[in-house]
This record gives sequence, structure tokens and C-alpha cells, in this order.
Amino acid sequence: MFTLVHLTTPPPEAMKSQVLQMVVDYFSDISPVSLTPSNPLYQLYQYVVGLEVHRYLDSMDGAQAGKPELIMALDADDPAVLLGFALYLPYVDDPDACALVYLAVQASQRRQGIGRAMVEAMVTRYPHAEVACVAGKVPYFAALGFQPLAVRGPQVLMNTRNQPSNGLVAVQDLQPIFQSKEVRQIHSYLVQQHGRKAMSDAEKKRDRLLDQLTQQAAHLIETYTSAKRLH
Repeated sequence: MFTLVHLTTPPPEAMKSQVLQMVVDYFSDISPVSLTPSNPLYQLYQYVVGLEVHRYLDSMDGAQAGKPELIMALDADDPAVLLGFALYLPYVDDPDACALVYLAVQASQRRQGIGRAMVEAMVTRYPHAEVACVAGKVPYFAALGFQPLAVRGPQVLMNTRNQPSNGLVAVQDLQPIFQSKEVRQIHSYLVQQHGRKAMSDAEKKRDRLLDQLTQQAAHLIETYTSAKRLH
């Protein structure tokens, strides 16, 4: 069993640590760049996504419009244990709209309705909800009431309505993170560890994966649009 907690301010440090640990553990599941641990770039992207989520959690502390909100699923018997979380961004100028950024559930707790409950709690607050996910995750979100709308890079943009919100959402800019001293140091370490050729091959493998995911997303949208026209 689990209970849900909704936060509009940063979580306590113990919970924040568990959220960030889940981001690291399930990076391949939740990231649009779904690299596997066999790719030498895996650690680099793990760090970037972890830092992105860290910044989202920190930015919950403030009065700015559109700041992140968090739904946590806690163990009903031990509320100090995090079972899952949903991190989302309300739209700045659309009180009904939000964008789900990350959704994760502990592997041992999946298929028990935790993810569904968190998403439903989010949609209850913000009925005009969107999510971007890889094509393989579309059936999951479709079962929760989202419909595919368009392709966004390697992801499918889905929404609870048949059009996106016209409002603005305060997403993190990842470019400064990739250009940061820490990321450059990690990249240098990985080059020393694996060699330049291996890192070059890893980048090509990443690019092929992104191309493949983009093609899958485009094919899904084309198929879905054609099916809608037939009806």
C-alpha cells in the first residue's frame, strides 16, 4: 500500500536524496536519451539528468510562477520510504495546464497502480496535462487518458486534450549543464578511461539511437493520424 503527498516546496533532504537516487537508478527509463549502461556516455547523461532534477527540486523554493510541483508515493507502513515520484511543471499563464517532466516508480513496486495514481492526482489538479515520451511508452500514457499529438525530437508529445496549451512552461535549459566544468571533467575522465575511439563510437551509437527513436515517434504519429482520419 502507498500514500500520496503533494509538494509545492522542496522535499526534505532525505526524500530529495531518494528522488535523485531513483533518477540515477532508472535513468534509462525516464530520460529521452535512453542510453544503456553499456554505452560509455551513460554516466555523463546520468549526471546531467540528475543535476537537472536537482535544479528543479531547488527551484520549488520561491514564489516564481510556473515553479515545479512534486507528487511522491510513500510506503504506507513506512512513510520515510519513497516508492515513486511525479515531477511536473504548471504552465505559467494557463491555470488548467501542466507538463509532466519525470515519472518513476521503484522497480519492485511496479504494476501496483502507483504511477497511475500519481498521474491521476496530477491531472485532477491540472486537467490539461501533457507528457513527452518515447514511442514505447505511448500505450502506458494512452491508458491514462493521454492522446498522441505530435513528434518532439525522439519523443511523442501526448496530451489529455486534442491540442496543447498555448501557455508557457519554465523548463530547465540543459545547454549550460552540458557546457559546465563538471560535465567537461566527467567527459575527460571517460575519454581517459575508454579512449577517444570508444567515446567517438559511443556518440555515434547515441545518435543512431536518437534517430531510431525519432523514426519510431514519427511512425506512431503517422499511424495514429491515419487511423483518426479513417474514423
